[in-house]
Amino acid sequence: MRRFLPDTFTLLLVATVALASVLPITGEAADIFGIATRIAIAALFFLHGARLSRQVIVAGLLHWRLHLAILSTTFVIFPLLGLLLGLAIHDLLPPPLYFGILYICVLPSTVQSSIAFTSMAGGNVAAAICAASASNIFGMFLTPILCGLLLSTSGHGTVSLDAIWQICLQLLLPFVAGQLAEPWIGNWVRARKKILSPIDRGSILMVVYSAFSEAVIEGIWTSFKLSDVGLVLVLNVVLLAIVLGLTMFGGRRLGFSREDEIALTFCGSKKSLASGVPMASAIFAGQAMGAILLPIMLFHQIQLMACAVLAQRYPGRQEM
Repeated sequence: MRRFLPDTFTLLLVATVALASVLPITGEAADIFGIATRIAIAALFFLHGARLSRQVIVAGLLHWRLHLAILSTTFVIFPLLGLLLGLAIHDLLPPPLYFGILYICVLPSTVQSSIAFTSMAGGNVAAAICAASASNIFGMFLTPILCGLLLSTSGHGTVSLDAIWQICLQLLLPFVAGQLAEPWIGNWVRARKKILSPIDRGSILMVVYSAFSEAVIEGIWTSFKLSDVGLVLVLNVVLLAIVLGLTMFGGRRLGFSREDEIALTFCGSKKSLASGVPMASAIFAGQAMGAILLPIMLFHQIQLMACAVLAQRYPGRQEM
């Protein structure tokens, strides 16, 4: 039963939302907290850049068919499914929650959990490292562009050039700086993953607290019905189930080995909360960001539970 329980980070997210609901930050304190949050996000992406070794990037180029399949799932199939779901639930969800569903569909893959589940299932870990890392690099460019395309196609606005520029300043520039510093500090950063992990999680929690503080002040908990949140949960489950099925059976149809199929399944089906929350602060600035983040926060826990079960079943299937 432990695999169905929320992980520690999910519990921290719930606690952060609860704190914002009771004690939302406002005024000058919110402005100072916003500056601190942007600094934390810059540090987060600097560390992402410093962790990624040049060897991983080079190795990723050698298995291009698998990586192309993973990137296509993440940035083509997912967005198309988001549009199709939009047609199916037309006018059933408030726009901010539907924005959140679309936003899930354009996010890059996770890094740590994709690698962990691939390893647990006996898959190609090296390919998972390359694919997840490449997904996050491309995501800094593709996520805001795809988000703008999906919003305009669904008739709900677009993403401004200023939002893309803010992402470059807040995320891409620190990432590039980290990559440039990798030859000197990369080994040191990778050896201290546990010590530096609070920066990863802390920056996400800071954005969530700020976003939900603003959302609470604007009346988020009176704007939506419980049935709206229930529908978001159902859509998240449907979305994940479809992609898991496509990646598992699609990998076999494409002739991938079992190890590569596992990497495709876990890297192609996951969506990154760690990258999604900071990017949302730039893409949806001035909008109901708390409501937009709610679907990805729910999707985060659903994908962890589903992939934990699937990862434990894969070795058993091999023995059969």
